[in-house]
Amino acid sequence: MFYLRKFLDFLTTLFLISLLTFLTFQLLPGNPALAILGPEADSAQIQALEEKMGLDKSIGERYILWISGALRGDLGISYQYDQSVSKLIAGSFSVTMSLSLLTLIFTVLIGFSFGFFYSYISRSRFFKPLSTFQQIWFSLPSFCTALLLILIFSVKLGLFPAMGYSPLFKTGFFPWLHSLILPALSLSLGSGAILARYTTASILNQYRQDYVRTARSKGLGEWSVITRHILRNALLPSVTTLGLIMAEILGGSIIIENVFSIPGIGKLIASSILTRDFPLIQGLVLYLALITLLCNFIVDMIYTIIDPRIRK
Repeated sequence: MFYLRKFLDFLTTLFLISLLTFLTFQLLPGNPALAILGPEADSAQIQALEEKMGLDKSIGERYILWISGALRGDLGISYQYDQSVSKLIAGSFSVTMSLSLLTLIFTVLIGFSFGFFYSYISRSRFFKPLSTFQQIWFSLPSFCTALLLILIFSVKLGLFPAMGYSPLFKTGFFPWLHSLILPALSLSLGSGAILARYTTASILNQYRQDYVRTARSKGLGEWSVITRHILRNALLPSVTTLGLIMAEILGGSIIIENVFSIPGIGKLIASSILTRDFPLIQGLVLYLALITLLCNFIVDMIYTIIDPRIRK
């Protein structure tokens, strides 16, 4: 019942988001057909394009056509590119997925390793200076980190390219990895600091629980207390944070993808907004909602693995 309830919540939320997204763009002022053809178009041309785009139908009919098309994988035609929105998103998704996977790996390595380390040295005199250093990366915007990394590793050292993307199946593994190291680090240093902060706080909170004092009274060492007793309970808040970070990364970083000129979802979002490409924006909003809901759904499933009591 737990899994069925979560799945029904997923479908209901996705439906409401799709409805709200569609209505928002339909109620915006202006005529999309006139925006495409320009002010010099005559009324016959505008009317013909309106009929082709389905603008002559009621809002209810247009929504049914749009959502039924979305269920088939058809999100309409982009005004700007004159291509299928689904194909544009799919092409950019492969790029964003490549960046996201590498960023997630870096985020998990940075976040959990530093979180465990900070909690382990929480009584040391080095804890406060290191926490200050963590706070800097936590507060620094990702584009500032990107510019700093470009200055050091591209301009000064010449180790990594400052922009561009090398597809994995066209250029090979090493050019692909080489082009994504700096963008992934730009995103993961900040998100890793956030994850480390929550992991540290969660572990330190568990230190004050009765079961930890019982474990220590049995003579267990500090490392054994953390790995065998604290870690399982401390992971729940960290998994929640990681789920939110996953959704943000998979949604595509608009700023980072534009800074490094990576043709992913983030760059497509920026382009569609600037050109007021409504079908493409609608498709991207639906994609972002789907990604966020999927990440939350996966986090809920991981919860049940870490703590089976949640299913009850």
